[in-house]
Amino acid sequence: MTSAPELESSVKGDRLELSARGAWTAHYADALEMLVERHASGSANAAAVSIDMSHVNAFDTFGAWLLERLMRGFRQAGRNADIVGLNENYAPLLREMSDVNQSDYAPPVKRWHWTTPLDLLGRNAEAFFIGLAPFVNMLGAVGTAIGRVAVRPTTFRLTSMVNQFDRVCWQAIPIVLLITFLIGCIIAQQGFFHFRQFGADTYVVDMVGILVMREIGVLIVAIMVAGRSGSSFTAELGSMKMREEVDALRTMGFDPVEVLILPRLVALVIAVPVLTFLGSIAALLGGGLVAITYGGMSPEIFIERLRDAISMSSFKVGLIKAPFMALAIGLVACTEGLRVKGSAESLGLKTTDSVVKAIFMVIVMDGLFAIFFASIGM
Repeated sequence: MTSAPELESSVKGDRLELSARGAWTAHYADALEMLVERHASGSANAAAVSIDMSHVNAFDTFGAWLLERLMRGFRQAGRNADIVGLNENYAPLLREMSDVNQSDYAPPVKRWHWTTPLDLLGRNAEAFFIGLAPFVNMLGAVGTAIGRVAVRPTTFRLTSMVNQFDRVCWQAIPIVLLITFLIGCIIAQQGFFHFRQFGADTYVVDMVGILVMREIGVLIVAIMVAGRSGSSFTAELGSMKMREEVDALRTMGFDPVEVLILPRLVALVIAVPVLTFLGSIAALLGGGLVAITYGGMSPEIFIERLRDAISMSSFKVGLIKAPFMALAIGLVACTEGLRVKGSAESLGLKTTDSVVKAIFMVIVMDGLFAIFFASIGM
């Protein structure tokens, strides 16, 4: 049976003798702290200290650390301190505590070396290729799910896809139209401001039409979808992963890729071309409004010039890019969502990674498509 801890002191000549009793455990933490603080200074004239632990009937890590702290205080004051009568069963615990915090922490000194940039480059490259593995794995899992759905079309979750399409496409139309309209206005205004110096006002229409239809329209829409819908996908799947809902689906015999990811990807692949078309039209309207109000161009001239500037191939280029960018955004977003661990910090980091990686992928793909279409003459 344990009892409250005690620590009595007596002075014999130049020696301070302490006698401990009771339970030195975390249950009596407050009482132990006060006892140790009270006897830490001891007798100022004592040259040696002896602590008798023979009457201690319970001992744990907390008591061992307090005893070690008391001994260190005596030794730092220049006194010889020793422990007598400690039960053999408690001795290993005290030895463990004697090795704790024996030296001050010294942070490693970072020294620059000519290999440091190469080392950093290598580590970043390694992290990049390691990060590609989950993406490729997700691509394979999606391909497998598409194969199963193709064999049994009735297993495709059409209701879920329609719901995601409503969120990704229809609910995003107002903000997409507004942003692309403003982008078209800005491009046209800057074009008139600079081209007017050379008397080339009419070429502003060519610039706006070609840029919007081939590049700006699909690029702006894809970046907005990555920030709006991609982050949403990552947060949703990450929250489900944290609540073990994804594991529950596997336990019930469902494939999470087929249930959660495939409807989102299909919705994105359909939605981004629609948003690209609407955004391009809004950007052209913005450019036309600036051309009429700021550039002094009549609507008839603007429309006629726009008809000569853009062709069906320019229209096709923008729409061909859209599904591939949508697929990249969806794969990155869903991959990062399923990589979330069990903390809110992990969810925030993966959501940020999802947006950054998706935008990076979109820009890289846009550059690759530009090279490809230039090589085939489109």
